[in-house]
Amino acid sequence: MSVPNRYKYTMGDTMNVAKQAAIEIELYLQSLPPTLQVLNVESDPLYQKKDIDLLYYFHDRQHTKKRISIEIKGDRHHYTGNYFFETHSNLQKNTPGCFMYTEADFLFYYYVKEKELHILPVPETRKWFTEHIDEFPVRGTSTQIGTKSKKGYATSGRLVPRDYLLQSVPRARFIQL
Repeated sequence: MSVPNRYKYTMGDTMNVAKQAAIEIELYLQSLPPTLQVLNVESDPLYQKKDIDLLYYFHDRQHTKKRISIEIKGDRHHYTGNYFFETHSNLQKNTPGCFMYTEADFLFYYYVKEKELHILPVPETRKWFTEHIDEFPVRGTSTQIGTKSKKGYATSGRLVPRDYLLQSVPRARFIQL
């Protein structure tokens, strides 16, 4: 599959955005009154396989202890008006993208510069996305591994208009941190 590459990143760029997003989202969740615990599981191999970054424990309105799992996606390109839903994480190996296989309950899509957190329920969002996938243009990125290496990989996904998704998926919403 040939995908136009518009953006090129280094692994360091990608990791810095992801780290910043995780820190800011953890701090936000810890500040909420019903929060019991925020557990970062990014380095746990069991959760890496499920593509889950955080476990959030809280009390619901009936004061029952609940847990949700969260996948974090940090993004620097708010100006586009789109989400980038990764459909292939490595085109050379034909591996599915995070959005297609995450077992998280929620995708927290975070625009780091604007501090805008989009909370997307994964099952509903993925179902809607797959029903409408042909409406969204394919885009690709490439990531270089290391600063002196020519090794890297290409990723592809779809550009999904934020407003369209927020109007179409009832539990999807966003907040300003």
